Formats: sequence, C-alpha cells, structure tokens
Amino acid sequence: MNHTPSPHLSEGGKNTGGSLLCSLGLGSDRGIRSPDSLAHTPSPTGETPSSSPPLLLSPGLGGLGFGSLCDGAGADWESREELRLRELEEARARAAQMEKTMRWWSDCTANWREKWSKVRAERNRARDEIRQLRQRLDTLTKELTGVRRERQELASENETLRQETLRLQGDTAAHPATAASSSASTTHPNDTSSSSSSSIPPSSSASSLSSSKEHADCKLDRVGEGPPGSPEPEPVRDVDLNRQKMGQQKDLELLESVLRSGAAGLDTQEVWDGPGANPAGSRSSSGLSRQERSRQLWEDVTTVEEDSSKLNALQLRLDESQKVLLKEREDKLALSKSIERLEAELSQWKLKYEELSKSKQEALKQLNLLKEMHQDELGRMSEDLEDELGARSSMDKKLAELRAEMERLQVENAAEWGRRERLETEKLALERDNKKLKTQVEDLEEQLSKKRRQAASALDTDLKAIQSELFEKNKELADLRHVHAKLKKQFQERTAELAHANRRVESHDAEVKKLRLRVEELKKELGQAEDELDESHNQARKLQRSLDEQVEQTENLQVQLEHLQSRLRRQQQSPGLFGKMRSALFSPENTDGPNSDADEEDEDLQLQIP
Repeated sequence: MNHTPSPHLSEGGKNTGGSLLCSLGLGSDRGIRSPDSLAHTPSPTGETPSSSPPLLLSPGLGGLGFGSLCDGAGADWESREELRLRELEEARARAAQMEKTMRWWSDCTANWREKWSKVRAERNRARDEIRQLRQRLDTLTKELTGVRRERQELASENETLRQETLRLQGDTAAHPATAASSSASTTHPNDTSSSSSSSIPPSSSASSLSSSKEHADCKLDRVGEGPPGSPEPEPVRDVDLNRQKMGQQKDLELLESVLRSGAAGLDTQEVWDGPGANPAGSRSSSGLSRQERSRQLWEDVTTVEEDSSKLNALQLRLDESQKVLLKEREDKLALSKSIERLEAELSQWKLKYEELSKSKQEALKQLNLLKEMHQDELGRMSEDLEDELGARSSMDKKLAELRAEMERLQVENAAEWGRRERLETEKLALERDNKKLKTQVEDLEEQLSKKRRQAASALDTDLKAIQSELFEKNKELADLRHVHAKLKKQFQERTAELAHANRRVESHDAEVKKLRLRVEELKKELGQAEDELDESHNQARKLQRSLDEQVEQTENLQVQLEHLQSRLRRQQQSPGLFGKMRSALFSPENTDGPNSDADEEDEDLQLQIP
C-alpha cells in the first residue's frame, strides 16, 4: 500500500522547516520527506553523488531538526491514517453484514416463492383433475338419463306386451268349448293326470302371471330407484339377468299351460258330464254335437294358430329387447363401476385438497411470521442505513474538505512550478555567467602568457603596470570570490526552495506521476550543472594556482628589482668607475661592448626568470 503524506500539515511548520533547512544549508536531496518517499523515491541526481562542498554542520544539530520534523509529521500522518483505515474497516464490515442479511432475505423469499409455486401447481393440477372428473360425471349422468329413458321405453313395451298377453288369456278363457274330441280320444291315460294337475282356473293363472310380471317390474323399479342416500338415481344397477330370463320362461310356460288347460277343461267337462247324463239323449244328439265340436275345434285351431304366430312375433321382439337390455345392463354396470372409482378418486382429491388447504394455512402463518420478522429487520436496517447515511455525509464533508485542500495544493504546485521555471532561467543565467567567467579566465591566461613573454623586454616599464594589474586582478578575484559566494548562497537557497518544491511535489505523488519524469530530467540537468560548476571550481583553483605562481614570479621580480636597485646604488656610489665603464662601453672604438653587456644582463634575467 503506497502511503501518501497527510495534506493536513500546517504551512507554518513547513515554512519553518524549510527556513531551518535553508539556514543549515541542506541540499535538494536532504529535505524532509515522508517515510514512503524516503524508502522509495530515488535520488534526484540519480546514481551520481553530489559534488557540492560538504556542510560545516555538526551531525547532532542536523539530526535533531530532521528527526523532530519527521517525528511530528509522521505521528500526525499515522494517527490520521489509522483513524481513516478504522473507519473504512467499520464501513466495510457494515456493508458486508448488510449484504449478508439481504442475501439471506433473498434466499428466504426465493424458497417461499418455490414452495408457493409448487403448492399453486398442485392446486391447479387438482382443479384440472376435478374439472375433468366433473366433465366425465356430466357425460355419465347424460348417458344415464338416456339409459333411463330407454328403460322407461322398454318398460312401456313390456307393459304393452303384458296387456296383450292378458288379452290373449282373456280370449282363451272366453272360449272354453274349444277342445276337440280327437285330442280327447288320442290323449294317453296319463294325460288325465297332467290335465287334472294343470286344471287351474284361468283367473288364477292369469292372476299368477300378472303377479309375477308385477313382481319383476317392482324389482326393476326398485333397482332403478337405488338407495336413498345415493347422490343420483342409478337405474337398472343390480338387476339379475338370469332371474329375468327364468321369469320370462315361466311366463311363456304359463301361457302355454293356460291354453292347454282351456282345451283339456272342455274335454274333462264332457267326460265328467257324460256318465251323469242320459245315455239316450246323448246318443240322439251325438251327431249334432260332433259337427259342432268339429266346427268349434277348427275355430279353436285357427285361433290357436293365430295366437301362436302372434306369440312367435312377441317372442322375437322379447328376445331382441332382452339382448338390448343385456347390453345396456353391461354398459350400466361398467358405468357404475367407473362412477364408483371416480367417487373414490374424488374423495381422495377432496382429502388432498383439505391437506393442501391446511398446508396453505400453515404456510400463510409462517409467511406472516416471516413478514413480521422482515419488517423488524427492515426497521433495524433502516436505522443502520440512517447511521450509514450520517457517516457517509460526514465522510462526504471530509472528502469535500480534502478536495478543497487538494485544489489549494494544486494551485501551490502550479506556483512552485512557476518558481522552478524561474530558478531554471536563473540557473541558465548563472551558467552563462560561468561561461563568461571562463572566457575571462582564458583571456587572463592569454594576457598572462603575453605578459610573461613581454616581461623580459619591458620589465622596467611594465613592472608598475603589472603590479597594478595584479592588484586589479586580485581585486577582481576577490570580487569573483565574493560573487561566487553570493551565487553559491543563492544556489543553496534555490536548491532549498527546489527541495521544498520537491517535497510538495512528492506529497502529491498520486496526482503528479506524469511530472516525475520531467523532475528527474531536471534533476539530471541540475547534476550536470553541478558538475559544470565543479569544473568551474577546478578552473578557479587552477587560476588561483596560476595567480600564486604569478605572485611568486612578482616576488622574484621584486627580488631582482631590489638586486638591480642595489646595483644601481652601488653604481651611483662609484660614479667614476661607472662613467669610465660607460665611456668605455659607449666609445666609438668599442661599438659591440654595450650590446654584449646588455645581452649578458638579458641572459642573467632570463636565467633568473623561470
């Protein structure tokens, strides 16, 4: 984590620290920096060590000032940073807790939605099945009404058949004298017992037949009505087909027995009437009675044949109706079984529906409880959110203050950059001055070399000029040293300001990363300028050495001058000898003399002058 220094340090402390550093003479690479900048920021001059002269400062004083400032700034910065980190951790913990609660509520709502969707799907499925069962029940009731209508039609047909059979029985009873003598004579003696056993009155046979028919119809009606507790009437539900067949066969046998009993009754009546009657009257009327009997027998045979044809037709119709009834009964039995099965399923679905309704009520109770819990949780969360909003508003205020401070620091940074540009221009001016000084030093060296060449030839005339020039040069050198000291002091002040600007720039590393490269380039150029300044120092030292050499030369020349002055004094003390020598030297006879002495003196001077 890259820690940036706190922007809340007072400007007074910064200015006092900068003035203290300027007074102590600390360079640009010895200013106050944050611990992170001290640990990570490279040297402004790169790998090149500083070539500035060492500071005449005790290590205790420098360490005291630097340590106190660093401790104060670091303590304030660390306390504020810890407070900010603690607030951030608390906000993160609250946000995580709120996220967990919201996730839990979303999971609960999703689970309840799934449960409700399942219950709703089961309820819809049950409703669809109940609807289908109702449709099937409606269709079955319609079929049952149709079957009931057909049963009523068949019952009416059976009633008509019964009435016809009763009518036929009445017709047979109305004609008792239809028995033929041929049937009486041809009958076996055993027929008497059968006839006697079957000699039942027609009224009793008809009544028994009608009672059997009514019993069968009542049984059918009872079967059609069904139990009183059933939801709908179920016609022809438990009819026994075998019993009905047996009843119909018994009815047919009764009809035949009635017909036979009618014919046999006539014969037996004649038999029983014959012995008690007068044999003479019977004999006299035997011829007429036989004709009448034959005629009646013929009529009876025709009526019996007609009745048998009618009975055959009725039997065919009865068979067809029995077949239809059998089919309808089978269908009705299948329908009754399906209705029972559907009723059982309906009861099961009713039980399921009751269970679903109970589960729905329980789910509603749980949902109400969860809603209450949710409302409580929402109230608590709203309070937490209000607290968070208050904390966020305070954080927003702090952020606004920090933004204002940042804008102010940006303005100061821009001002520092302006100062830096001015320092660069001044540095360029100093470099130009150094170049001028270098050129002046070169000119001086050239002049000194010229003076050296001209010293031997113009020693007397130029000695004072050399001394004056030397004095002027010494004065200029002192001025140059003074100017150099001033420039050095200005340079140190500028470097201190530059260090202060660097500190201000480094305090905003996160925002001025793009400008660091430029700063490093400027630092490199500053190092080059320091190198050039060191070269100028070296050249100044060389000039100092050359000036020292010239001073030595001037001293030598002074010694020689004193020597010459002493020689001149000696010559003045001995003027005669000097005049003689002069006359000898300047005589026309010896023209080469003075030149040789002058040459010797020049050689002596050249030997003495290095």
